[in-house]
Amino acid sequence: MTYRYLVLGPTRVLRPDGAETGLGGARIRALLAALAAGGGRPVAAGALTARIWHRDEGRPADETAALQALVGRLRRTIGPQAVELTPGGYRLTADQDDIDLFRFETLTLRGTAALEAERPAEAAVLLDEGLALWRGPALADLPDRQTDPLVIRAEQRRSEARHGRIAAEVALGRASGVLTELTALAAETPLDEPLQALRIRALAASGRPAQALQAYEETRTALVERLGTDPGAELRSLHAGLLAEARPPLPARHPLPAPAPAPARGNLRARLTSFIGRERELADLATVLRTHRLVTLIGPGGAGKTRLALETAEQLAHHAPDGVWAAELAPVRDAATLPEAVLTALGGREPQLRAVERHGDDPLVRLVEHCARRRMLLVLDNCEHVVEAAAALAERLLEHCPGLTVLATSREPLNVPGELVRPLDPLPAPTALRLFAERGAAARPGFHTDDDP
Repeated sequence: MTYRYLVLGPTRVLRPDGAETGLGGARIRALLAALAAGGGRPVAAGALTARIWHRDEGRPADETAALQALVGRLRRTIGPQAVELTPGGYRLTADQDDIDLFRFETLTLRGTAALEAERPAEAAVLLDEGLALWRGPALADLPDRQTDPLVIRAEQRRSEARHGRIAAEVALGRASGVLTELTALAAETPLDEPLQALRIRALAASGRPAQALQAYEETRTALVERLGTDPGAELRSLHAGLLAEARPPLPARHPLPAPAPAPARGNLRARLTSFIGRERELADLATVLRTHRLVTLIGPGGAGKTRLALETAEQLAHHAPDGVWAAELAPVRDAATLPEAVLTALGGREPQLRAVERHGDDPLVRLVEHCARRRMLLVLDNCEHVVEAAAALAERLLEHCPGLTVLATSREPLNVPGELVRPLDPLPAPTALRLFAERGAAARPGFHTDDDP
């Protein structure tokens, strides 16, 4: 049994028997909150003092001595082994699972993954458990918490968990039960397009199509008046669907049963945020990928290459009868394992015995055979750190798989014959501002860019 540290609200410490340990004054609580936010990793002395002392009151003349005195008091309170001095600073001797902040993050990540995998019941349980850990504001005892990036991140995660929990309820057919909470959240962040889209879906699912259309119009007006832009693709698609359902069907002389929709193939995950400001690039990529078998989207880190590539791939799903597949290469550290990683992403791994019998244990051979008879689009994402291996892989696949098209993202071209390179420029200022406003509102309810021109 170990101590448990609670910082999602006022700082508390629970002993192994469940009893609470008194902590004393505000500085001791701030010190423990700052250490707990490190998740068991060393926190530099300078970072600790910056979080413990309010910026307006100034730091102590001898920061080292003042911090040592506080650490000594904390050790006397919760035990001499609870705080360890290391070359990197002081650390709380605790596992992340013993700190409610990190337990919440784990549950939120698992819940979000379950929601993306269309397991809403599992997602609801995990997100409920995570949200139940909150007893008040995150890291409430830090004096400068309003501007602390740790606090902002935690509150953003909480907002994402609340949105995911509501989305799970809507997916489970219980939209009516979350409309009140959802309406309140949407009112706090009127420019958060994914949240507004969720509200519109919930209204429609609750049998309130007129209110859903009104909610769309309110969102559209807010975006036009405050950001000078129209709603994004997701909201426009929702609006078109609502209008289509509102129109009475034309009488048919010989009505025929509607064909069952063909299931989409591939491994693209649903995106949880709206796509903003790349309509021109999206249209260009969708056009050139119909005539070029290898297109590489290049640009600096953080430019939005991955999101643009995935949005383009989704738009072209109907041109790829055997699916649209994305292989994330960032986790690949050894270039020799690249073919196996791509094969796994495509779901093409075979039982080991059959693989050896048919063509030896060569992942590249198996990958080529997997793709050779298919008409598909493959996204090779984040090629830059294995660019030579990615180039060789793409060239081999394109030579032996005539129905394959490759869309790559990288910080540099692959330099493969037939490659078409498309640089990605920064977003124009108005669009970047709109994106910042939406993401900021998701991270901090009530955030508005026009509050600080």
